[in-house]
Amino acid sequence: MGSLWEAVSLSLWVSLSATLIAAMLGITLAATLALSEFRLRRACVLAVNAMMGLPPVVIGLCLYLLLSHSGPLGWLGLLFTPMAMVLAQAVLATPIIAALVHRALEQRWAEFSGPLRVFGATRLRAIPTLLAMSRRAIATAILAGFGRCLSEVGAVLIVGGNIAGHTRSMTTSIVLDTSMGDFTSALALGFILIGISLAVSAVGISLGGHRL
Repeated sequence: MGSLWEAVSLSLWVSLSATLIAAMLGITLAATLALSEFRLRRACVLAVNAMMGLPPVVIGLCLYLLLSHSGPLGWLGLLFTPMAMVLAQAVLATPIIAALVHRALEQRWAEFSGPLRVFGATRLRAIPTLLAMSRRAIATAILAGFGRCLSEVGAVLIVGGNIAGHTRSMTTSIVLDTSMGDFTSALALGFILIGISLAVSAVGISLGGHRL
């Protein structure tokens, strides 16, 4: 039972940390793409949307090569640590948050750019107002990113190593328990994971279903 709750607590800590990082990066990127004018903006928007479907195992492999002892970031000693798992999940969640928030900000700017400019707001000065107006969409995007992090298994398995008591999360524990035939433990973790995912989805639907 102790190992089960260790996996649950680690999963929540890693996923929440990754979501926080992804939210900061994603919202900044979304605001830049929605309110800035530069030559490759459209290509960047397309790239961000395409990256929403990044294969987790490929991201895990790339981070493994970067963080391994022979890799350029090997000196950090992050491979097979919870922080490596946080990085992997953050990379996967950032495009999701960025793409969803970008759509919301772009729509708000198209609707309210006229009135905002009348009051002297430049694109840069309009960002806080647009973020406040899009707060429910932003919250929904962050919850979607958290759901993506919480359910991740491929990337965290590669960079985390699934080490008992150290980097073993709910999803990697389910994979291990299933391969060992311990279906009781796997199902217990599965029900907990489903419960958390359903709670996150319910909050997201509730936020998305309300008007500002």
